[in-house]
Amino acid sequence: MSREPLRPRGAYRAFVSTPTRWHDNDVYGHVNNVVYYAFFDTAVNAWLIEAGLLDIENGDPIGVVVETGCRYAASVHFPQKLEVGLTVARLGSSSVTYHLGLFVEGENQPAAEGHFTHVYVGRESRRPVPLPENWRELLSQLV
Repeated sequence: MSREPLRPRGAYRAFVSTPTRWHDNDVYGHVNNVVYYAFFDTAVNAWLIEAGLLDIENGDPIGVVVETGCRYAASVHFPQKLEVGLTVARLGSSSVTYHLGLFVEGENQPAAEGHFTHVYVGRESRRPVPLPENWRELLSQLV
């Protein structure tokens, strides 16, 4: 079975830098697969905070993760520096699906590629709510 090639660096609209950490490596000497999801989660939320959209303590709405996935192409390890590329694959009325590429700093081909879907809900109700217009405008820059 052949796989679709992973997206190169040029397919992404924004990048968030992230270091690997000593404890990210597993007994096989590379970053454990579960850590890739933390890199993706951190990159998305860091971008949202930097864009002025996410207020962790008081913001409304808040995003809850409803789906994630990852394809792996190459190992990464401590002490490499990484960059996570972001693009919005789908901008729904109350949801956003991101495509993410995990790159070793300066590399054109990703070590992994993932997707990540947030559904935005009211902080108190935990029920889906439409994305505010300013969110839609800023997230549209990543489409």
